[in-house]
Order: sequence, then C-alpha cells, then structure tokens
Amino acid sequence: MRARPLQQALDQARVDQTSKEWQDKYKLRAGVEGTMRQAVAVTGVRRARYRGLAKVHLEHVFSAVALNLIRLDAWWNGHPLDRTRTGHLARLELAELALAA
Repeated sequence: MRARPLQQALDQARVDQTSKEWQDKYKLRAGVEGTMRQAVAVTGVRRARYRGLAKVHLEHVFSAVALNLIRLDAWWNGHPLDRTRTGHLARLELAELALAA
C-alpha cells in the first residue's frame, strides 16, 4: 500500500505513458541508453585508463570510433546488434551446455 498522493502520481504516470507523444519521446531516450550500454559493455568507458582531460577525451573518441566500426560491421554483414541481455545464470547454463556437447 502506498500513500494516496504517491499512488495517484504513479497512476497518472502510467496513463501518460500510453500516449503517442510520450512513446515517441521515449524512443529517443531508449536509443541513447542502448548506445551508452554498448559503450560500457564493449569499451568500459566508466573508468578512464589515463589521467588528464586530453588523454581521457582521446580515449572516449577512440571508444566512439570502435563502436561505430562494430555497428558498421554488423550492418554490412547483415547481423543485427544484440538486442537482449543474457543474465549471469543463463550464460553459465549456456557454457555448461557447450561443455557437455
């Protein structure tokens, strides 16, 4: 049970999410979030390997170039980018199945 004002705000937010305008706006955010997730997973941009603003900037530029090359390769070869996340236990199960085969 939630307090009445909190529940009303939550209900209103859920109603707002069904509108076409909200969904169009969220599509942009989802694209950006996907790019950031890919950058973290592939290049580890959360931690800088170097000290100094110029070196960190150069590292981020190289990371962006790497992501663009990965995406170009996937597009040229007709492979869609990974759209789903595989959990740790599911990956462990897949590894176990691969070893058993």
